[in-house]
Amino acid sequence: MMQAMNNNKKSANHVLIIAEAGVNHNGSVEMARQLIDIAAEAGADVVKFQTFRAEKVVSRYAPKAGYQKKTTAETESQLEMVKKLELDEEAHQVLMQHCRTRHIEFLSTPFDFGSIDLLACTLNLPRLKIPSGEITNGPYLLHIAKTGKPVILSTGMSTLGEVEAALAVLAFGYLFKNARPSLQKFQDAYCSEKGQGILAKKVTLLHCTTEYPAPFDEVNLRAMTTMRGAFGLPVGLSDHTPGIAVPIAAVALGAAVIEKHFTLDKSLPGPDHKASLEPDELKAMVAAIRQVETALGDGGKIPSPSEWKNREIARKSLVAACPIRKGDLFTEDNIAIKRPGSGLSPMLYWTVLNRKAQNNYNEDEIISE
Repeated sequence: MMQAMNNNKKSANHVLIIAEAGVNHNGSVEMARQLIDIAAEAGADVVKFQTFRAEKVVSRYAPKAGYQKKTTAETESQLEMVKKLELDEEAHQVLMQHCRTRHIEFLSTPFDFGSIDLLACTLNLPRLKIPSGEITNGPYLLHIAKTGKPVILSTGMSTLGEVEAALAVLAFGYLFKNARPSLQKFQDAYCSEKGQGILAKKVTLLHCTTEYPAPFDEVNLRAMTTMRGAFGLPVGLSDHTPGIAVPIAAVALGAAVIEKHFTLDKSLPGPDHKASLEPDELKAMVAAIRQVETALGDGGKIPSPSEWKNREIARKSLVAACPIRKGDLFTEDNIAIKRPGSGLSPMLYWTVLNRKAQNNYNEDEIISE
């Protein structure tokens, strides 16, 4: 119930926090359930997995990435590694039910057409996640758009032009489910008023540095601002850096979504555990993001409610520097500026100079005219 209560108290700047379980369940449904529990207890909005059939995604000749070679068996192929991490439809149903029990959204990234259909049609997820590796996979993007589901699109390894090309395919797919596709039609859809409108309703972009862990000097958080300006879409961060500093900084820069890998234990075997947060780190990240999103405020520059009581104490007024008799002129010698700020503002100093005092004043007494 705590997660449900937290969601009822969302701030105006609420950041969608996606706890990325990914394949850190190591193929175990029970471990996946534990990951859901951790995400819910940390206060994340969403817990995300990955949905695929290994043979549809990886060829038998595909090499492992460098980071995967370091964290998995040397003699094991990428196909063999990925095959052990599949979750079938029954596992998805079990995990979705557990998410409902824990009041956290279930999300998954499909990596093939069958997995898209499973998530969008059979399981009817409210949205889908597109990984960075599929941003140039036109047929995949078109298939997802034709489901009509909103998407969160990761843009790791991409240029601005590649992001635009992917958005063009999505715009076409959302608008024209049965039309014959072509590059020109994609561009026409993207440039149209309807195309821009449907993208604004359906797409969130995530900046990403696709390395595990990502070097801090390659994160380039300002690219979020660039994409927001270029496409006019909500932008967030899929973060692969060690620790929690970068996602917190991203929120301060206006990230609408934060996605971060987490695990039960970094020492577990598997490709992604070492670049993931452990439960206490995930909880700390969520807590810090919630503090920052609250602190962002509405942008208006006015005194906050808690500041009002301090104004008179911290500010100053015009006071008598020495005894002043009624009829004396106020001068630079007999006017001082001291706390508290309950009298005339020092901004009126020049207005008061050379006027006749209408009252008697003792030293340090606030001038009231």
